[in-house]
Amino acid sequence: MMKRAHGLVFAAILAALLSCMPPSEAVAYEEGAVPDGGVIKGSIVYNGSVPTRKVIPTKDPDVCGGVRDEAQVAVGPGNKVAEAIVYLKGVAKGKKWERPQKTPELVNKDCRFHPRVQVIPAGMKVAIVNDDPVLHNTHGFLIKTTVFNVAMPKSGMRVERPLQRPGLVRVECDAHGWMLAWIYVADSPYYMMTGKDGAFSIGDVPPGNHTLVIWQEYTGAKEIPVTVKPRETVTVPTVELKK
Repeated sequence: MMKRAHGLVFAAILAALLSCMPPSEAVAYEEGAVPDGGVIKGSIVYNGSVPTRKVIPTKDPDVCGGVRDEAQVAVGPGNKVAEAIVYLKGVAKGKKWERPQKTPELVNKDCRFHPRVQVIPAGMKVAIVNDDPVLHNTHGFLIKTTVFNVAMPKSGMRVERPLQRPGLVRVECDAHGWMLAWIYVADSPYYMMTGKDGAFSIGDVPPGNHTLVIWQEYTGAKEIPVTVKPRETVTVPTVELKK
């Protein structure tokens, strides 16, 4: 009985330690030719009243402004959804990956993050900028693991931090609790973010079975199985996002 009890305790401790471990590094994406690649396209809508969240600044009102309602879904004409991230899950090999020439930025301005949502390839850096004359503490989390934590007491500060692990990073300001942004760290070039027309199109997709993921900060992630045949264009039926 004693040995069994010790075994159970050890198993519990091991499980707890494993649950605290940071996410593993991504398997390296392999670039190559996709001569028979296809296309996946479609559009995204949100029907009904646009949800809002009430923002109540509790400090630095001259910079941060007053109480306001912020839309949680960016809806344009025809109920089309902007700022939704669309990507293919787990593509290990495919087209050439054209990464941005400039380091992407996350700017603290008027006690808001700009941009609020963006995609950055894994392995690149993000430049965190303070454009406000107040202290910001920009803190990014991948699940519960801190990705970066940068104190920025002065306006004009610019600090770069690497983004090595793929996944969705939630960004907060420890000094202004209402500030919120999202960075999807991509593990392949098969992604895009929708504009005001809510449309998406991902090209040079290797033939085969894929999982299309549509993520929006309010509704969360929606997965859609898609099969692409050689040189085929697959039009996904209009995707309606719901909470």
